[in-house]
Amino acid sequence: MERDALPVAVVGAGPVGLAAACHLLERGLEPVLLEAGEAAAASVAQWDQVRMFSPWAYNLDKAAVRLLRRHGWQSPDPDLHPTGAELRRLYLEPLARTPEIAARLRLGTRVTGIARHRLGKVRDGDDRAATPFALRLQGPAGEERLLARAVIDASGTWELPSPAGADGLPAIGERDPAVAARIRYGMPDVLGGERARYAGRRVAVLGSGHSAIGSLIELAELAEAAANTAADTAADTTVTWLLRRSDLERVYGGGERDALAARGALGERLRRFVETGRIAVVPGFLAERIALGDGGLTVEGETPAGPAAVTLDELIVATGFRPDLGFLGELRLELDSGLECPRVLAPLIDPNLHSCGTVRPHGAAELAQPEPGFYIAGMKSYGRAPTFLLATGHEQVRSIAAALAGDEAAARRVELELPETGVCSSDLRVAAETAETTESGCCGGPAPTEAEAEACCARDAAAKAEGLEGCGCPEAEPAVAGGGCGAR
Repeated sequence: MERDALPVAVVGAGPVGLAAACHLLERGLEPVLLEAGEAAAASVAQWDQVRMFSPWAYNLDKAAVRLLRRHGWQSPDPDLHPTGAELRRLYLEPLARTPEIAARLRLGTRVTGIARHRLGKVRDGDDRAATPFALRLQGPAGEERLLARAVIDASGTWELPSPAGADGLPAIGERDPAVAARIRYGMPDVLGGERARYAGRRVAVLGSGHSAIGSLIELAELAEAAANTAADTAADTTVTWLLRRSDLERVYGGGERDALAARGALGERLRRFVETGRIAVVPGFLAERIALGDGGLTVEGETPAGPAAVTLDELIVATGFRPDLGFLGELRLELDSGLECPRVLAPLIDPNLHSCGTVRPHGAAELAQPEPGFYIAGMKSYGRAPTFLLATGHEQVRSIAAALAGDEAAARRVELELPETGVCSSDLRVAAETAETTESGCCGGPAPTEAEAEACCARDAAAKAEGLEGCGCPEAEPAVAGGGCGAR
């Protein structure tokens, strides 16, 4: 079978994977959606209770909306903030049920490997780019192979949470079954389905991103709401925040300066609970060992003041997520060694370099790999960077679909519009820039007039003056605020 007669395989039927299928259909390309879960958006169901800090206006893909409206769908109020459950029920599930998507959606089908058909990773040849991709699948019919003309990996990162250990490895003892039974990763449903697990317990949250903040707030609300009800054991809930950072102000975020008001409000609510003592903070805590004893779970680590240990009943680890690269081992990839994202994208999103949430618009060109026709999109494209926003993924797959259809002008065109933000949740290499950043914009403000003309900002000019490549900040004209530092 000729390669161009084959479908485009989309790995993952989450928000970005579904959007990719819609854009491919509009381009006259045939998609096949491969979803490991038993329903579309299976990972979203794991955070149903979480209310997003971006409103519907930033969570709906345009091609998906066009398809839905052909079937009589009514759009939610663009200014309201959906929960994960509402995102699924009002948008993703209706989209998956449309005849166009349902006919191309394969549920319960996990991709276990991707390669070039009958070509190993090492083998060169003039025909490598023209050779179809071979996807190894594990599904209801057992193991099988699927050939595809191109592949968009939008499988996300939810299934691979980062561990508690400060060095990126699991803390000693973390994988022990008895210990693991007391640990929950991500953001549990503290006020709903998992209330009994945490009510009246000593609970610690490890992390500083929005998942950690959300869990801390819900735990504090659980204890506060029951404080005046003696019969409610939830009043005995104690909350400890194990914070790797030492600067709480940076974690609280931009507050009223954040263009996404719901996100700014999170930091302010967290601040109130900390300042009233409802949440105890252990700043600069670097976890090294976790053990289960008669007194409960003990987490040992180092702080700026020396060794520290916290004894608790339950631990929530919210230290981010990682991309699963295991099934991509037979493909030729160029990934950043630190972030594990496409190499060209890395300087645009690296939290070590950027002092604010601006993200240069990007698409097929930045996401392309040495294997022509293979792209990583959505949250997985950001690797370990915590700055992804859903609208960014929609723009990615719009551009990729255009590139696969041969419309290079559309692939290069920028159609991403996001709000600017004063929020910074990344560690900066130069802490003194913090105040300057909030005053002057991203990366230290504009480049000085004496800097070389191509410098896009103060940090870029300083880096180039030292003979470096620059900071990778967005250029002045096409820059669009990402609004997503620390966002998931």
